[in-house]
Amino acid sequence: MFDLFRSRAKAVRYLLGALLMVVAISMVITLIPGFGTSVTESGSDQIVAEIGDEVLSTLELQQSLQMQLRGRTIPPQLTAVYVPQLIDQMITERAMAYEARRLGFRVSEGDLAETIESIFPQLFEGGKFAGTAAYSAVLAQNNMTIPQFEENLRSQMLLNKLRTMVLEGIVVAPAEVEREYRRVNERVKIEHISLDPAKLQPQVKVSPEEIQAHFNQHRSSFRIAEKRSFEMLIVDEAAVTASVTVPEAELRRAYELNKETYRTPERVKVRHILLKTTDRPKEEILAIRAKAEGLLKQLRGGADFAELAKKNSEDPGSGAKGGDLDWIVRGQTVKAFEDTAFSLKPGQLSDVVTTEYGFHILQVLDRQQAGVRPFQEVRVQLADERKRQLVYDKMQTLSDQARLALNKDPKGAEAAARTLGIQYVKAEKVGPGDPIPVIGSSSELMDAISPLRKDEVAPIVQVQGNRLMVAVLNEIHPARPAELAEVESQVREKLVAEKLAKLVDEKAQEALRKAKASGDLKKVAQAMGLEWKATGEFGRAGAAEGLGSAAYLEEAFTANAGHVFGPVRVNDKQFICKVTAKTPADMTLFAAQRDDLVQQVKRQKARERLELFQEGLKNRLIQDGKVKVHQDVVNRIIASYRSA
Repeated sequence: MFDLFRSRAKAVRYLLGALLMVVAISMVITLIPGFGTSVTESGSDQIVAEIGDEVLSTLELQQSLQMQLRGRTIPPQLTAVYVPQLIDQMITERAMAYEARRLGFRVSEGDLAETIESIFPQLFEGGKFAGTAAYSAVLAQNNMTIPQFEENLRSQMLLNKLRTMVLEGIVVAPAEVEREYRRVNERVKIEHISLDPAKLQPQVKVSPEEIQAHFNQHRSSFRIAEKRSFEMLIVDEAAVTASVTVPEAELRRAYELNKETYRTPERVKVRHILLKTTDRPKEEILAIRAKAEGLLKQLRGGADFAELAKKNSEDPGSGAKGGDLDWIVRGQTVKAFEDTAFSLKPGQLSDVVTTEYGFHILQVLDRQQAGVRPFQEVRVQLADERKRQLVYDKMQTLSDQARLALNKDPKGAEAAARTLGIQYVKAEKVGPGDPIPVIGSSSELMDAISPLRKDEVAPIVQVQGNRLMVAVLNEIHPARPAELAEVESQVREKLVAEKLAKLVDEKAQEALRKAKASGDLKKVAQAMGLEWKATGEFGRAGAAEGLGSAAYLEEAFTANAGHVFGPVRVNDKQFICKVTAKTPADMTLFAAQRDDLVQQVKRQKARERLELFQEGLKNRLIQDGKVKVHQDVVNRIIASYRSA
């Protein structure tokens, strides 16, 4: 809450940045026709699709994907799965924009201006436009020009117009609402037998003969990747820090040279109680002020300020801390609050102070005049800063010297380490993903070493633990066919996995046959040494105990009690299930939920209608030759991410 009555400049900047990022940048990547490239610049092999006279380029696709990865919209490990969806989405959106223009939809200058004002209200304070320079500066913060942003915004507005037309007239029949209510609110109970591969694995045996036969049959698929042997010189921050001291005289000299940086403005330490008036009816204002006057009277009578603040203050940022706002300086709060705070003496209470946020009672706890912080007060901070700088400089110097020594004598790594007083490590036959002695796995170091030839020196690399490292390549061990001894564990794991999967499938089918025959899942589980469990009641939005989400069990909701079904696969487990009870929806609650259900059904129908329209439109435009998808380019892009 304290931030609410501080100066609004910073908040406006943050809000602007968020709006611009969400509304503008995401659209500029996905919607501006031809943004970032063109047919003539890139060539047809860089075009993903042509939509009318516009193109979707590989550069645009990569920009959009990188933005979503940076924003964590998709997990990096799912990039290969997401890329085909992203391509389809971008083509569909371009097709929708094309169709909107073809149907005659237009965005007037007035509509555009009104939308821009809603996005950037701070550019229109008092109803007056701040000017093109301010507008351009706002967009430039996110690497956009006014034409780019406005073209993007027009496209988005056209899409919205077309979508609105598509979704007009959606009607939800009473029978649909009742059917959805019954579907959502009916509940079931089940019992299930679980087949856990981890518990069945001890039953799987693989003989040496089977391992040898499998290896012989698939010998070409087992290879030892290229490996590299190298020596490393490591500059460790912790070791360098321990060797660096900063003389007192140097600290005092640094203090004198930078004295102005330790100058502090006048400040007061203050606490307050806030009773909010924002968003309150006018008729309540007098009562709120009367409450504030009552609290002030209690404080002047000796009441504990912190306790009253905890019980009454409506500032969530400070109320729980007894109203404590810590130190503030001029310009940090709204004017009425500031004027009062800086007029009080330590320990003094204010009268009731009115700001745009409500009624405040202030108490100043301490006061400091403007001045320069003394050396002793900043000594520790100064020593830490100076030591960090010296450590950084020394690490850079040592790593530069190490690299120079290796370039002069690639065979003298160990001697160079002794001379420089740094760590020497030798790594033998390291391949991609293998752990490296001392530092563990490091893609940065392997990337630096991979292009080297024998006796060449890698650039300086920073690795885990704040260490700088220089490496010299000793030997390249080419990729080669593997010997059985080198991959025996890998072959065994593969055979165990194959046998285990087959065993689980066979036992699941056996359990299903026996369960259907007898109807008694518990006895079947006991006879087969498997786990049995009965669940409580759950609905479609719930979960079955011991199994997981009800989404796996749609068959349970459509079948009658007594029905046996399966196997249901959940992650690596399989389940044989039986419906033991069904409870229909309680229709006495239908009327209370009807309005919400109408909206839910309507939204679902809207999604389905829009998806059908978009897919149909795209396919029609492809058939008419208005949309041309370069499938060979699409396939190459998808393949590149799958192999990454």
